Order: sequence, then structure tokens, then C-alpha cells
Amino acid sequence: MDSAKLSSRPADTPAGHVAITPSILYFGTPVVLLSTENEDGSFNLAPMSSAWALGQVVVLGLGGEGQTAANLRSRPDLVVSLPGPEQWPAVERLAPLTGRNPVPAHKRGTFRFEPDKFAAAGLRPQPAELVRPPRVAGCPLQLEARAAAVRADASGEFLIVEARVLKVHADPRIVVPGTQHVDPAAWSPLIYNFRHYHGLGPELGHSFRSLTPR
Repeated sequence: MDSAKLSSRPADTPAGHVAITPSILYFGTPVVLLSTENEDGSFNLAPMSSAWALGQVVVLGLGGEGQTAANLRSRPDLVVSLPGPEQWPAVERLAPLTGRNPVPAHKRGTFRFEPDKFAAAGLRPQPAELVRPPRVAGCPLQLEARAAAVRADASGEFLIVEARVLKVHADPRIVVPGTQHVDPAAWSPLIYNFRHYHGLGPELGHSFRSLTPR
């Protein structure tokens, strides 16, 4: 191939990577809603997306000063509900709320205290069977669980929670008939991708905290 042909070839691939300094190294995972029990017996509901599973254990990463962290340090039962893409507006209504009163210093001016997050988000609690915190009605997958280990992360800013799953509830529409398997072709998780909401397709919307240029 001669030099004239090389120079006229379109640049359809990048020559290499570029060095960047993102404001946050938070690429996200499927969104989950964590239900935990407050000290007074009421329930807190919090969205988060640093979660992954190995076997029957779910590992969660969350802020160390929030109400969910305080609850799990004292009361280990929780429910991990995974919403579908169409529920992203309810998740975003939860995003600027905190169950911590007074609001932690680093959240002031951005978050506000809300004692009834289910109502504020337009979500409905659904009784669990093995733990006290409720499931989130309408979520295709709901995992009743109990925290087995709660510890600080390497930075000291966050909490790492290892929770054993006790029972799984699934919408029949996402289960392969006659099996115990979730059908990946039928279930589309809500994905939080660098603070933007996605299903398995085009972007659905974005978080109020997103810094990505529109």
C-alpha cells in the first residue's frame, strides 16, 4: 500500500489511549435499593450501585456515614431489591434524600433528610419473609439477606458489607419456565453507568449528580 493511500484512509480507530483524571472512579453496576431497619423500628431505603455477588453472598460498598451504614452496624438484616429500567425515576427521586438526621456535614446543601423514603420515591414496601426490612414492590428481583461482615474499606471513607442471601424472590416473567434460573433475555437490569441510568439499550436519564457534559 503506497503513502497516498495511507494518507487518505479515514481515522476510524484511535491511535491509542489518552491519560485522563476523572472526578470519580465510579463506573457503577446494576442499581440496587437497600432496605434496612432504623433504631426506632421504621425502615430506611437507599439506592446504591456498588454491588456484586459471589455464590450466595452479595458484597456492597456504601458511604460510611449514612443511615444504611449505621443500621447495618447494629441490625444486620436487609433486603436488596433490583429495580427495572422503567423504575429509574423513582430511584432518582431517592437520590437526593438521606435518612440521617441531622444530615451529615458532607451531604449538607445537596441532600435533605426524609424519614419516609418509600412514600417520597413513590415506591411501596412489600413484607419480607425471613427478615424485618421490607422488599420493594415492583422490583423484578428481591434478595432477603443478613450482613455477615461489616468493615471499613482501605480508604476509611466507605463501608464494605458482605451479606448472605437467605431468600430470592423473582418476578415469574423473568424466570425460565420450569427452572430456578433468571432468564437474561427477559430481565433488563437498571444500570448506573458513570452516574447515568441505562437499561440494556439507550440511556434513560441521568442523575442530578452527573458531571458529564450533555
